[in-house]
Amino acid sequence: MGRGRQKAKHTKIARELKYDTYSVNYSALERELGHHSEDEYVDKWADQYNDEDEDETSPLSSSQA
Repeated sequence: MGRGRQKAKHTKIARELKYDTYSVNYSALERELGHHSEDEYVDKWADQYNDEDEDETSPLSSSQA
């Protein structure tokens, strides 16, 4: 019991999504999702920490010597 209102709401939303037509602004979507070549990813934390494979106290580096 008590599921009637919830089911009705889901049914209403499903009908709206199925039958209503929505206008999509494709130019705004393209601008939002577009990739710009000048926007390169820069890791601001990369220089603060040593890489794990460069660590001299690693057991692998001492066993290979």
